[in-house]
Amino acid sequence: MSTTDLISDGRLRRVLLPAAVTIIAVFGSFGASNNQDGRRHGDWLMVVLVMIGSVSLYWLRSHPVPVVWATVGSTLVYMLMQYGYGPVIFSFVIAVFTVIRTGHRLAGWIGLVTLYAGHVLGRLVLGLSGQGIYQVLLVGTCFVVLGFTAELFRGHRERVMAANKTRREAELRRAGEERLRIAQELHDVVAHHISLINVQASTALHLVDRQPEQAGPALAAIKDASKEALVELRSIVGVLRQSDESAPRQPVAGLDRLDHLISRTSMAGLEVHAIVHGDPRPLPTSLDRAAFRIIQESLTNVVRHAKATAATVRIQYGEETLVLQVDDDGSALTGPPREGNGIVGMRERATALGGTLTASRTPTGGLRIVANLPI
Repeated sequence: MSTTDLISDGRLRRVLLPAAVTIIAVFGSFGASNNQDGRRHGDWLMVVLVMIGSVSLYWLRSHPVPVVWATVGSTLVYMLMQYGYGPVIFSFVIAVFTVIRTGHRLAGWIGLVTLYAGHVLGRLVLGLSGQGIYQVLLVGTCFVVLGFTAELFRGHRERVMAANKTRREAELRRAGEERLRIAQELHDVVAHHISLINVQASTALHLVDRQPEQAGPALAAIKDASKEALVELRSIVGVLRQSDESAPRQPVAGLDRLDHLISRTSMAGLEVHAIVHGDPRPLPTSLDRAAFRIIQESLTNVVRHAKATAATVRIQYGEETLVLQVDDDGSALTGPPREGNGIVGMRERATALGGTLTASRTPTGGLRIVANLPI
């Protein structure tokens, strides 16, 4: 395995820390023991004790608690055997700091208390030359500072992780909302244009043998509807691909295209009347698009499913709400209308804007769609 492979899978980084600590601790401990009066000179046992703590750091991420106890035990024995004070403490400091920072708080604090109490009591039991009270307090203070410093880093780490989690959840939520919006756009575009093409194709087939001269307008309508569908689909696919290529794009669908929608739908044999109440005014893009798509899908449902010859579109501009109502003169039916993907999609659009959408029967039995959308 190459050095690059080692770095990529993290093994080299796991080896570097214990290797560096081992080299520093071994040579530093020899220097400390040989230059401190009254201390035991360095020997093979000292090297073993130093290496137990430093080498165990290799498993610090995978087995943090056992590593803490390995450093506590080796450091305590090193001190009680009167070797010189020196860098042997590095392994213990690194292990305790890491386990507290990563959430193993109990193990870290118990390790601190165990080493401190073991060192003080061990010297008393073994009758070793004592340390002054100030030295004992100083060591204890250093251990407390180490613990609380690790706690500060732990708190910061948890806040960063919580912020990252929140950000990821928000990104996933936005991605889900965008997928839903694109799915709705695809459904509305495909359903509307294919429905018109289907109706015009049926008309053309009916006329081609009996009145071939009248089949031309139907075929022209099929051509125009298919071309318009391709342009809209390419625009939506361009958003999905997020490509920089210049694809032909239509303006964002809005109520300013209502006349064009009515004209297209009328060519499919459905007579559509539009009635506007209030003062028409520019609307937010999301509201404008949703209003247009709801009307488009309502008319598509009439063309596909209702045995209707006419439909009425009412748009009321209020102070705080935009009310849409689409009625058809379909055959007299009873009971609530069956809700398919079209009505469900329209309701999702309305709900996403904080509005409502209902589907019911007209007094004559046709379908009535009413949407209340907040401005």
